[in-house]
Amino acid sequence: MTLLTSGELARLAGVSTDTLRHYERKGVLNRPRRKTNGYREYTSQSLGQVKLVRSALSIGFTLDELARILKERAGGRAPCRQVRDLAARKLAALERQIKEMRSLREHLRETLRNWDVKLARTPEGASAGLLESLSAPKERKIGGVVPPAHKTKKRRTDFL
Repeated sequence: MTLLTSGELARLAGVSTDTLRHYERKGVLNRPRRKTNGYREYTSQSLGQVKLVRSALSIGFTLDELARILKERAGGRAPCRQVRDLAARKLAALERQIKEMRSLREHLRETLRNWDVKLARTPEGASAGLLESLSAPKERKIGGVVPPAHKTKKRRTDFL
């Protein structure tokens, strides 16, 4: 059995020794045995553990989630369905974020177009009020036309 020092394992895994200690504390890397001088000695299996953790982190799993999953696995259970369900939830969240980011991108594009118009109408050195325009009420345009404001009836609330 090949034993690795913290430095060797960190180098092979592409992480820092601090990361290894953090993984140990979180429970996603088995605690290594200690030499008489207190130095850690990792088995060659530890490299596989670190690579598994890094791969799972790269697709959105957290260390806490991995710790729970690995604890179940170490207890003899097969948490495969949990892992799959968790990954599906992560994908759904990512899809929502992408949708929100696309919306933000379109809003920012529209803002820049509006600012370009404002800047073209603003004399050099004068304030165009770009930042202030961010908090100004937005007018909805339909087919290039601003629709009239909707009038709402006041509700009688004195009987409540």
